[in-house]
Amino acid sequence: MTDYAKIDFSPLLAFSADEVVTHSRVRDVRLPSGRTLALITLDNGRDHTRPNTLGPVTLTELDGVLQGLAERAAKKEIDAIAITGKPYILAAGADLSEVANIPSVEAARMIAQLGHKVLGSIKNVGVPSFTFINGLALGGGLEIGLNSDYRTVDASAAAIALPEVFLGIIPGWGGAYLLPNLIGIENALEVVISNPLKQNRMLKPQQAFDLGIVDAIFPATNYLEDSLAWADKVLGGKTKVERKNEPGKIERLTKWPIAIKMARGMLESKIGTVPKSPYKALELLEKAKSGNREDGFAREDEALAELVTGDQFAASMYAFDLVQKRAKRPVGAPDKKLARKVTKVGIIGAGLMASQFALLFVRKLQVPVLITDIDQARVDKGLAYITEEIGKLEGKGRLDGDTANKLRGLIHGTVDKTEYADCDFVIEAVFEETGVKQQVFAEIEPIIAEDAILATNTSSLSVEEIGSKLAHPERLVGFHFFNPVAVMPLIEIVKTPNTNEQTLATAFVVARGLGKSAVLTADAPGFVVNRLLAKVMGEAARAVYEGTPVEKVEKAYGPLGLPMGPFQLIDLVGWKVAAHVQDTMVRAFPERFYANENFHQLAELDQVVEKDKGGRVVGFTKAAEKVLKGAVSGSGVDEATILRRVQDGMAEEIKVMLDEGVVPEVEDIDLCLILGAGYPFIDGGISPYLDREGASERVFDGTFHTPVIRGIAGR
Repeated sequence: MTDYAKIDFSPLLAFSADEVVTHSRVRDVRLPSGRTLALITLDNGRDHTRPNTLGPVTLTELDGVLQGLAERAAKKEIDAIAITGKPYILAAGADLSEVANIPSVEAARMIAQLGHKVLGSIKNVGVPSFTFINGLALGGGLEIGLNSDYRTVDASAAAIALPEVFLGIIPGWGGAYLLPNLIGIENALEVVISNPLKQNRMLKPQQAFDLGIVDAIFPATNYLEDSLAWADKVLGGKTKVERKNEPGKIERLTKWPIAIKMARGMLESKIGTVPKSPYKALELLEKAKSGNREDGFAREDEALAELVTGDQFAASMYAFDLVQKRAKRPVGAPDKKLARKVTKVGIIGAGLMASQFALLFVRKLQVPVLITDIDQARVDKGLAYITEEIGKLEGKGRLDGDTANKLRGLIHGTVDKTEYADCDFVIEAVFEETGVKQQVFAEIEPIIAEDAILATNTSSLSVEEIGSKLAHPERLVGFHFFNPVAVMPLIEIVKTPNTNEQTLATAFVVARGLGKSAVLTADAPGFVVNRLLAKVMGEAARAVYEGTPVEKVEKAYGPLGLPMGPFQLIDLVGWKVAAHVQDTMVRAFPERFYANENFHQLAELDQVVEKDKGGRVVGFTKAAEKVLKGAVSGSGVDEATILRRVQDGMAEEIKVMLDEGVVPEVEDIDLCLILGAGYPFIDGGISPYLDREGASERVFDGTFHTPVIRGIAGR
């Protein structure tokens, strides 16, 4: 057992010179019964500009406060303690900027130990402890609550979560041991592993209450007063706290090992075996069924020390920085003051993609949205889809009745294109063919105002060529969404040599209004994401046509860390779309990309691949094998060769893109793949991975990142 009291934590303060300290301010509160509760309020003095975080200096101050309260408790001066946060925020967890600077395993272990010492001492004050979760509570913020005896939550709290696995680490201040012993193994697996792997899903307050993470939930209007009154009743025995999800002996003996086994199988099926943190978290949750709190904390110390100093956490911090900072300040975006105000949106088309656009625009911008198509039946079908989706959101409680009715009233469909006349922003969602897009814009341009914005959702075609027949090509911009439209956070904004600043500024402002992150790209074939995914898919196709079994190709791609294998990806985007993208890239760069005419024949089939229950591709259908017969030549290639080909091919393509100025910097390419292709944080994007694997050096005798970045370009 680790004696945290004997550890000298002063070396950690050397890494914390720039820490924004979250202070622990204490005041006594006289409860209705006459009891005295010492209330600690965490506050870094930054209002809403920066959430409370828990760095070494912050934890050391909190430790001193808790020691002082323990002395007061011994003197019978207080009857309870409680911890809460500044308005809307309890704490967003550890100060990751400080953690990322930790230079050694020993120092990383010390960070874990300091957290355990301080948060663990909440239970040792000598009086009952409460945490009033008044707002955002992530990671260490939630672990403050888990280390307390009782917890309440504000019904309006922004989010509650243990997101560490998403960042390549584990809940290291008690969460991996305390949570499963509070809410049961199945619920804990959801919170600790499943949710972080679902694009870092957070819990709402009601969900936290239903799971048993918190004991009571109160409205925001009188949250603190209600929590204090509730705490008084608990202290007086008038309120009995029952925890229905707390595991018993039978669950530990039977359900626990079964749940762990199933979770391991799910992980292997969904993410492969490359990511370390989910499996380390699984190991900690498995062992949490037995032993005591001290044993659990010691295991967390070692796991966190190992992961914090590993490449995957360093890469995650790089990716996290891209998403939190670079994505919010897009490079090349003009001053937003130049943007045209958008009061009405027009969408050319009423198919599935167009209908998804309409739903997103009307929900996020809450302005009139017009859809049109070649006949009223198609328009009506699109309107029905949008109305149905609004109904689903209302049924799930994500829209109230008034808002849902308002959105329905803002959507309009017609075959009369003259109604585009007062649209400020018009986007097409028609067939991916230059001539078709030119035709629909030719019909619309004479109708709309001369400074109204035209946008194309093309995934790979030349935006400049699409606009070559416009009277005002300067108001055309590429505005490329990713599927599913409502979920994927990226929009590639494509600038042609003609695009003016007002058009560009409007595109960025609209993207932000839609809740998306935008990256500016030049008008190059495939832009960024599809250009690199075409390399991924093309090399997979090449291997198959060389005679390699599809399941072997899928396995070869495992180390890339992509959220799905290449043929699973092709099946998701559609075989016809994939074939079209491959053709586009081969026409542009025949020496670097692969395509096969036989691929178009496969694309005509109703089903091309067979999948297992987890969605992984396990082979071709008999119909596909029949189509492939005769087009395949050779006995195949080994997995190492396939992997090296795709690594080197992507390294080469990224270098070419940078040299050609498709994006300003390699960070923009990494950001695009993280947000547009679901590239895992643990790789930091694609370029750090290629640096670590040596592909950058093999291809152009260099790296994309300087070697001084620990875990990014190598150590």
